[in-house]
Amino acid sequence: MRAAILSARQSPTMRTLEICDVADPEPVAGHCLLRVLACGVCRTDLHVVEGDLGPVRDRLIPGHQIVGEVVGGATDELPRGTRVGVSWLGGTDGHCRYCRNGNENLCDSPTFTGYTVDGGYAEYARARNDFVFPLPGVLDDLQAAPLLCAGIIGFRSLRVAGVEEGDRVGLFGFGASAHLTLSVLQSWNCEVFVSTRGASHRQLAVSLGATWVGDDKHRPPVTLDRAITFAPSGDVVVAALASLRKGGVVAINAIHLDRIPEFDYDRLLWGERQIRSVTNMTRGDAREFLQVANAIGLRPSVTAFPLDQANEALRAIKDDAINGAAVIVP
Repeated sequence: MRAAILSARQSPTMRTLEICDVADPEPVAGHCLLRVLACGVCRTDLHVVEGDLGPVRDRLIPGHQIVGEVVGGATDELPRGTRVGVSWLGGTDGHCRYCRNGNENLCDSPTFTGYTVDGGYAEYARARNDFVFPLPGVLDDLQAAPLLCAGIIGFRSLRVAGVEEGDRVGLFGFGASAHLTLSVLQSWNCEVFVSTRGASHRQLAVSLGATWVGDDKHRPPVTLDRAITFAPSGDVVVAALASLRKGGVVAINAIHLDRIPEFDYDRLLWGERQIRSVTNMTRGDAREFLQVANAIGLRPSVTAFPLDQANEALRAIKDDAINGAAVIVP
């Protein structure tokens, strides 16, 4: 099959994907073989390729927002031809204290699709049967792919921040995840305030009906109940914190952050304000979000790239060169 391969032997400053022919995935008990129909491109993929997340394998196929058709390892629950989604959390041990307590996103021995195991930048992929999700037929492959991480983790961010119906919520950064999160917030009758440096991203936020849109130099005109940060920047976290009311919460939707700069505790955090990180997702998050997305008719803004242009897709994410989400089609 054709696949995009990351080699850990590359120089950290020159890491790119090699598009080449590799062996098809081998059958494994408890797993299904998928023909990849589409795979979303996530900023986490960029962190993997650029080495912000240290390499764990010599050769790796990235990609963890997989829409695929079951073509092998079919079961009664997953018959051949079923269209399913695969996300970042590709498996857990099931017995650590976190799994036992319903917090599988914090599992001590997790499997991460496209990081600890091969992912979806390929014509075929393998996934654990109990970590795939049947997809609503109303969503085409391109529209479904970004929901499988950008959508799910954005939804979990709202839960971590404690968003309630009618809240004033700030979105700091406005890429694939944030533009999906906005639609969910609107369905909850929230006022949504978007702060982002990219002019095209601000235009998209305006077109989607955000209450207020500004650049990264301007603070929202009201104090916020909750804020979600999407950029991997500690400066953005502090800007979000500065916009909160007392008792408000900032949820950091980032697997990697450059740093947290020094800030004034008395002015910014005192008053029972909170900063919380968002770590992975659970299968419950995925199922609940996909139901919500189907109910509200969520349709991502998508730019498609052929597999041979996987490096260009990652570059577009790095440079904030597209609105919405990038999706690779093998």
